[in-house]
Parts: sequence; structure tokens; C-alpha cells
Amino acid sequence: MKIWLDGGLQDAHSANVSVFDHGLTVGDGVFETLRTVEGTPFALTRHLRRLASSAHGLGLPGPDADEVRRACDAVTAANPMPYGRLRITYTGGVSPLGSDRGEAGPTLVVALGEASRRPDTTSVVTVPWTRNERGAVTGLKTTSYAENVVALARARQQASTEALFANTHGRLCEGTGSNVFVVLDGELHTPPLASGCLAGITRALVLEWAGGHETDLPMAALERAEEIFVTSSLRDVQAVARLDGRALSGAPGPVTAKAMRIFEERSAADIDP
Repeated sequence: MKIWLDGGLQDAHSANVSVFDHGLTVGDGVFETLRTVEGTPFALTRHLRRLASSAHGLGLPGPDADEVRRACDAVTAANPMPYGRLRITYTGGVSPLGSDRGEAGPTLVVALGEASRRPDTTSVVTVPWTRNERGAVTGLKTTSYAENVVALARARQQASTEALFANTHGRLCEGTGSNVFVVLDGELHTPPLASGCLAGITRALVLEWAGGHETDLPMAALERAEEIFVTSSLRDVQAVARLDGRALSGAPGPVTAKAMRIFEERSAADIDP
């Protein structure tokens, strides 16, 4: 397995990132995850824009988009696989122990692992912890993922693959690594970015291709929703068949099934929409 580090390909088992890297010591970094099909990443341009936006939000120097593209090309060519998870990680680099950044400059790592296609339906749970919609890193895809690790572990304990958060006002926000959509009275809705959710790439494409409304929703909307689905780069559009133990009969329902079909067709027709 080959990864990209320090400007070139290296063997994954011998590549080393400093123990003083700010991404390791304080979570000072951003990342993107993309699916690849036969070595081609999906929606790479959109992911690179969000990577740059997240880096800017953390006050990191902007990543060199051309270098990141070269890294993605090199890694996917060196590790052929039918379906993969491509991870771009960009950190504050070697720094003093503490919150201050050093002068060494950022670290860029690009790695690829095998992935499997998701089933059409899944189970999710809600968790008692909240997203802070007014935090310094709200809306940024940072490497500070401890909250998500804890929440996803709770979901796994309940035989589920995702956990959904409210924000500090008790409004529906997002999952640990996904956005959430609900169908109410036959209409498709998803929380607005002001809720504190990440501006998901798949979320944006679903809104563009399948329609829907950005709506400030109470958590109770989940209880009365006729259909629920979650979106992410590896899930695409995935129907929720069970929420907190409550079955949503017939999942995927008609609105979800339509969104799944449209997304599959449009993403197959344009690998970099």
C-alpha cells in the first residue's frame, strides 16, 4: 500500500508523521473523504473547495490544489481497487506541545483504503449530546472527531450505523459523518447550515438534483417523519429503516427511492459535478 506524504509516494508501513504534528497533539487539521470507483474519485473539485474552506476557517495556509490533485492521482494509480475510501488529511504540521502552531508548515497525507458499498437501508439513533452551532470550528471538517467517535460508539451498541445530533437549541442538526433528510407531508427537508451542520457534498447534490427545502426543524420532526435518509460520500443516499428502535415501514419510501435513483444516475453520468 502506497500513501502520499511529504510530497511523494511512500510505503504505508514505513511512512512516518512526527509525534509533534499538530494534527496529532491537538487535532489541528482538516480532512476530506471521497469515494473512488475504479480509481476515480467522485466530486473531487467540490471536496478540494471544502478542504480549502476548512483550512481557511482554521487559519491554516491554503492547500496547494494542484499538489492535492497530483497526490490523489498518484495514490489511486498505485493502489488499484474497484471501490475505495480516499482520505485527504491536511494538518498544522510540526509544532510545539500546546495550542501554538510552529513554523514548519502543514502536513499533507493522502491515503486510500478498500470500502464496500452500503446497503440501501440502515438503522440510526439519536444521542443526548449536542452540536454547537456557534463554535469556532462549526461547519469545518476538522480532524477533531472525538465527539463523533463517542456518539458512533453509542450507535454501534444499539446495532445502528449512525447517530444524530441536535444543536444547542434542540433543533435537528446532523449525524456523526452524515447529513440528515426527512420527509414531512410528502415534502423533503434538511436542516439549514445555520443549524451547525457540515455543508455536505452529497447533501448539496441531493438538493440540486432532487430538490428539497432547507428547514429549521425540531428534533420531534424525526418522530413524525414519513421517511428519513442520511447522506455522505460513502453512503450516497441511504434510507433509514429504524430510528431509536422505531421501524419506518416500507423504507426506502417513494421520496427517498426517487432521491436514490436520481443521485445514482446523475453521479454515474458526471464523476466531478
